[in-house]
Amino acid sequence: MKPTSGPEEARRPASDIRVFASNCSMHGLGHVFGPGSLSLRRGMWAAAVVLSVATFLYQVAERVRYYREFHHQTALDERESHRLIFPAVTLCNINPLRRSRLTPNDLHWAGSALLGLDPAEHAAFLRALGRPPAPSGFMPSPTFDMAQLYARAGHSLDDMLLDCRFRGQPCGPENFTTIFTRMGKCYTFNSGADGAELLTTTRGGMGNGLDIMLDVQQEEYLPVWRDNEETPFEVGIRVQIHSQEEPPIIDQLGLGVSPGYQTFVSCQQQQLSFLPPPWGDCSSASLNPNYEPEPSDPLGSPSPSPSPPYTLMGCRLACETRYVARKCGCRMVYMPGDVPVCSPQQYKNCAHPAIDAMLRKDSCACPNPCASTRYAKELSMVRIPSRAAARFLARKLNRSEAYIAENVLALDIFFEAINYETVEQKKAYEMSELLGDIGGQMGLFIGASLLTILEILDYLCEVFRDKVLGYFWNRQHSQRHSSTNLLQEGLGSHRTQVPHLSLGPSTLLCSEDLPPLPVPSPRLSPPPTAPATLSHSSRPAVCVLGAPP
Repeated sequence: MKPTSGPEEARRPASDIRVFASNCSMHGLGHVFGPGSLSLRRGMWAAAVVLSVATFLYQVAERVRYYREFHHQTALDERESHRLIFPAVTLCNINPLRRSRLTPNDLHWAGSALLGLDPAEHAAFLRALGRPPAPSGFMPSPTFDMAQLYARAGHSLDDMLLDCRFRGQPCGPENFTTIFTRMGKCYTFNSGADGAELLTTTRGGMGNGLDIMLDVQQEEYLPVWRDNEETPFEVGIRVQIHSQEEPPIIDQLGLGVSPGYQTFVSCQQQQLSFLPPPWGDCSSASLNPNYEPEPSDPLGSPSPSPSPPYTLMGCRLACETRYVARKCGCRMVYMPGDVPVCSPQQYKNCAHPAIDAMLRKDSCACPNPCASTRYAKELSMVRIPSRAAARFLARKLNRSEAYIAENVLALDIFFEAINYETVEQKKAYEMSELLGDIGGQMGLFIGASLLTILEILDYLCEVFRDKVLGYFWNRQHSQRHSSTNLLQEGLGSHRTQVPHLSLGPSTLLCSEDLPPLPVPSPRLSPPPTAPATLSHSSRPAVCVLGAPP
């Protein structure tokens, strides 16, 4: 605050508005509350101050409203790197079950659920497979496991994989992990499962990624017996390129690779970063796929295993699992969790209809993960084999040229360059920007700062101390003063009733030698029958020194 000037301001209390206005660092107050009478100049200054304060408050309200809308902006950047983690690559044969591995027992249990066969059609279907019909007296097994059916009858990577190289080095089925999806038995390269070290690459372009040659085994494809939603009409494999944290949803997101072609997939890594509420809608809380209708006992149950990182596909898969478990009391083969696998009858009557209805309604509300990695892809393809290479490949693979043209495919997956894109959501308006805007508007319109606010608070404290606390202090002091005056008036009236005593020049007379004094009552009530007196023990001892006569 500005220093006080003049003896007149020094005599005024600190709660006086004129003292505050002359010392405050806020512009204009000194002209409004300065000394002198009301004038046109003072009125114009008052109008200017009120208009400036109103404009300042409007701007502050506008900035606060904009901040509370929680806007965000998206920044796209491209960054260099010396080494990138190679993505996980999941492969699935479009044909889920091999015809040579199906048995009459499989048709008895799963023929209706998976193939839409009636029991009377089993013999004809077996003849279409080139298999003998069920022997007389055939007895099906008492139980049936769908997971074991897919594991036994699904395509084997040992038979499909003809050649494999990663960055020019040989690889094989041991570098793939078996995984079950809605398409059946599949295989993932560089999955990082069981703590396996993730493969990396330091260069982009062809020859610096995964190069594989596969046999789709068309002779093992099941015959199309009846048209339904699960009937495949195409031949080849499905491929999904994804991060290691994300489970494959290959039936929805897989790329189709056809035999007779060499397909080149050029990838670029993209790292996505989204904001949580209220600026965005991302989430990082994983969903437990196990459906628990009743809360489990925390003392008797084992400690839960750590949840995997939240991903969009993982959330959808967990949501589907919980939905099927709640509706059917079981789960499908590819679904995670501890719920028992559905039987073939539950597959047909409950699980498949429940999943189809759920996908149509889009019942799973899964927000985007706060951090994720995805891969942009560009595809190109050429025919294989050429006429010049057909005979060589036939001798190398011990297959006919016609077989190679109908069953063999090649797939090359590589990075376009060793760089990656970042797509990041950022807050469009930070708290520091809000405070900066408020400070700028404050300085522009009223010439104030943060210290000015402290001066106003200090002035309000002075007003509270002088006006409010001072009022209660003066009231208490006046009551105390009036009680003292009443007591003194009572003592004075009694002094007139004391008999005249002749005191010598050196006589010391104390109140203890006087008779009791009456005490007047402060209330306007009738006098008591016996006057109240001050006892010698309670009244003050007053001594008077006698004066010469």
